Amino acid sequence: MTDNSVLLDIVKTQMPFGKYKGRMIADLPESYLVWFKQQGFPKGKLGMMLETMYEIQLNGLEYLLKPLRT
Repeated sequence: MTDNSVLLDIVKTQMPFGKYKGRMIADLPESYLVWFKQQGFPKGKLGMMLETMYEIQLNGLEYLLKPLRT
């Protein structure tokens, strides 16, 4: 999996459960991602996407996602 494909997945994948079910991973609020960081990210691809989005927000890199949104 390339870095670009991870970023594409983040902007095209909806959160499958919880308070923000149906919201795109890229649009999740920072507080929700911080909660996952504290509780532990889910296993598998979803957890990897959530953790990547957490790091993107933590480092102010949201601009990387803008060209990928369609």
